[in-house]
Amino acid sequence: MMPGRIAWAITAAALAAGAVRRRRRRREEERARYDFRGRTVLITGGSRGLGLVLAREFGAHGARIVLCARDSAALVRAQRDLQGAGVATLMVPCDVGIREDVQRAVQRAMDHFGDIDVLVNNAGVIVVGPAETMTPADYEEAMRVHFWGPLHMVQAALPSMRRRGGGRVVNISSIGGKISVPHLLPYAASKFALAGLSQGLRAELAADGILVTTVYPGLMRTGSTRQALFKGRHRAEHTWFSLAGTLPLLSMNAERAGREIVAACRRGDAELILSPPAR
Repeated sequence: MMPGRIAWAITAAALAAGAVRRRRRRREEERARYDFRGRTVLITGGSRGLGLVLAREFGAHGARIVLCARDSAALVRAQRDLQGAGVATLMVPCDVGIREDVQRAVQRAMDHFGDIDVLVNNAGVIVVGPAETMTPADYEEAMRVHFWGPLHMVQAALPSMRRRGGGRVVNISSIGGKISVPHLLPYAASKFALAGLSQGLRAELAADGILVTTVYPGLMRTGSTRQALFKGRHRAEHTWFSLAGTLPLLSMNAERAGREIVAACRRGDAELILSPPAR
């Protein structure tokens, strides 16, 4: 190839690469500008812990919040909390593992606020104990809440998002969904399943303008110890689990986690790993 042609080819390649970079930068900037004001955010497991923290954070950005959880009394308390801060809130009792419950909850949300813009799958259950104490029912319950629940929710909310021409889905997996944790096998196995579902959904839904973010929290100070079920040597299991979840060097402040999750949702990040120990 003549020197002039080589120079032309190099210049053309550089111009093409620059154009690709500019398009990518514009897409990233558009994602970062995703505004939550006036949008409807549905959060499962929203009555306490990380779910309630996320509801406050989305609400602070002007979103309308739909809280879903099984505990009606806790939902009432959470709704009062948010409404006291001036956040438009709807509470919907719902068991995410029951498809009919999910469909009713999503329909109520749309009847009240209109289409759903953001879905946060946060509902969770934890059983702590050695493998020999775990029963098939423990694994089934973990899968019902951590895998089937998010799947039911996504399938119910997708038509609404497609009508709007886009949306956001945030699936709260766990560092246990990347590295299996002893004494938490049903939890870890089901979080692995959620991570796989979430990653695949991101690849398939991007063409519809729907961006899926998978969140992998490490230990977090949310008070989850009070909701966990312990098996085997109950006192010993409770001690290590509660201690690990409260030490500042090992666990993360829930409010900080909430801010990072909402920011990742706005950007449309593929994944977010929370806390230095988890990374």
